Amino acid sequence: MAGKVVLHYFNGRGKMESIRWLLTAAEVEFDEVYLTTRDQYEKLLSDGALMFQQVPMVEIDGMKLVQTKAIFKYIADKYHLYGKDIKERVKIDMYTEGLMDLMEMIMILPFSQDPKSKLDNIETKAKQRYLPVFEKALNGPVYLVGGKLSCADVLLVECTLMLEEKFPAILSEFPNVKAFQDRMTQIPSIKKFLQPGSKRKPQPDEKYVKTVMEVFKFDRLPVP
Repeated sequence: MAGKVVLHYFNGRGKMESIRWLLTAAEVEFDEVYLTTRDQYEKLLSDGALMFQQVPMVEIDGMKLVQTKAIFKYIADKYHLYGKDIKERVKIDMYTEGLMDLMEMIMILPFSQDPKSKLDNIETKAKQRYLPVFEKALNGPVYLVGGKLSCADVLLVECTLMLEEKFPAILSEFPNVKAFQDRMTQIPSIKKFLQPGSKRKPQPDEKYVKTVMEVFKFDRLPVP
């Protein structure tokens, strides 16, 4: 029998958080090994565990998977959260890749030299480019694709909560998305994940940023 899934990343959200969410929705238990030192990172490199010298890295089914989208799709497919056919999967991919683009903008804020100037741009894009797509898609359907829970739904609820942390009233103009969020957060595994003491990570703080910069040997904030 395969061992428990193990996540190798920092003790923070970053690119691993969506994988934590997806495993939670699939009701899969996982362990975590936190990167805290440069030596740990160099050990992973010397062991050949990081194909492109990057994390996240996930140990699952006897493999060491890297690249966030590849990991995300593998888990979604393995646990039947990736549509029933190729047409559903490409719709799911379009939704998830759009969401990842938006979430990446929020994700890099702590590493930006001028985060305040970027917040306005994120809010504008969320309201004009991204949220209208999901408001239309959820005008009637309970889920985004195929009438069944998929990884796109899991990513959307994560994204909406991230947005509300920065812009608390942002969903007031998108009632279908807000109703969707309310439904999703009542799913038992997700509801538990949102409670204190779960493996969900808080918003990044100075300690998280400092650790990332030390492990990767950044001498200044990497985002202009």
